[in-house]
Amino acid sequence: YDDGERFAFFSRAALDLIAHLNIYPDVLHCNDWHTAASIIYLKGMYYGDEKFRRIKTVFSIHNIEYQGVFGMNTYTDLFGFSDSIKQYVEFDGAVNLMKGAIEMTDVVSTVSPTYAEEIKNSYYAHGLENIINRNAYKLCGILNGIDTDYYNPETDKYLFANYSVNDLSGKKRCKTELQKMLGLPVREDVPMIAIISRLVSHKGIDLVKGVIESLLSQDVQVVILGKGETSYENFFSHIASCYQGKCATVIAFNQDLSRKIYSGADIFLMPSKMEPCGLAQMISSRYGTVPVVRETGGLNDSINPYTGESGNGFTFHDYNAHDMLYVINEAIRTYYDKNAWETLVKRVMTTDFSW
Repeated sequence: YDDGERFAFFSRAALDLIAHLNIYPDVLHCNDWHTAASIIYLKGMYYGDEKFRRIKTVFSIHNIEYQGVFGMNTYTDLFGFSDSIKQYVEFDGAVNLMKGAIEMTDVVSTVSPTYAEEIKNSYYAHGLENIINRNAYKLCGILNGIDTDYYNPETDKYLFANYSVNDLSGKKRCKTELQKMLGLPVREDVPMIAIISRLVSHKGIDLVKGVIESLLSQDVQVVILGKGETSYENFFSHIASCYQGKCATVIAFNQDLSRKIYSGADIFLMPSKMEPCGLAQMISSRYGTVPVVRETGGLNDSINPYTGESGNGFTFHDYNAHDMLYVINEAIRTYYDKNAWETLVKRVMTTDFSW
């Protein structure tokens, strides 16, 4: 309830600290609605000072769904905005900090090139598509990356065994130990499919729910780690109890276990309805676990469909459970071609997802 107060104070303090320290940057880079007010204050209230006037601004959108919307009663009383900038900040009868920052910043960036195009569309823009399109001339998408030293199978202390692209023997041990840990039969020959996700609809979990029993009718193992909506938590816990020895569900956020799953699994499933960038597909690739993703946002920009000669994963376009199942089965078929699979694993491990 006090988000408006806390982030208004923080955004204003950032600017006052610049003056207090007498360190005027070339660029002020603000991320999401939480710091959007800094741009609004800078352009609307601090521009009388020539030192502030020289500062250029970049506003980065990580997820346009969260916009910092507050009642108009906060406009003056809480935020202290002047009437001269109301046209930029007001939206649908409310204060919208994200809208104000988009309108007033010099550059708008977001976390993948595909997402930059998607948010021009009403399906993805959560009401701001007209604002985005009006400011499209200053919009760009830059794909996120991961810290490849932090996520490194050669040194990661969370793993059962370390390994590298040149020696994958440790990955086999990671799979064996993970199977033991989760109470699954120890089998090197069965493809293990992993999901590490918030259990919510926009992560594509409804697609998984729709076909998981068809998937489990095959010779596979499925591991699910995450928390989210109670209905999904209960459903996947029930599925694990019905398919003991084939499915393991852990309702938790657990960094230690997530690393063990990234390293021990063979296939990583990420069928998001929308995903501005996504990092899990990059992390799984780093650990040689081949991603299966939907072609949206950063998933589309980071994972290219496997063709034999090229590609670093398996992808599907339409938000459809059976399209997803089709490409999972394609991944499973490739898994049984050991030479092709090892080549693909090495390819995904050497894909550059660094900063």
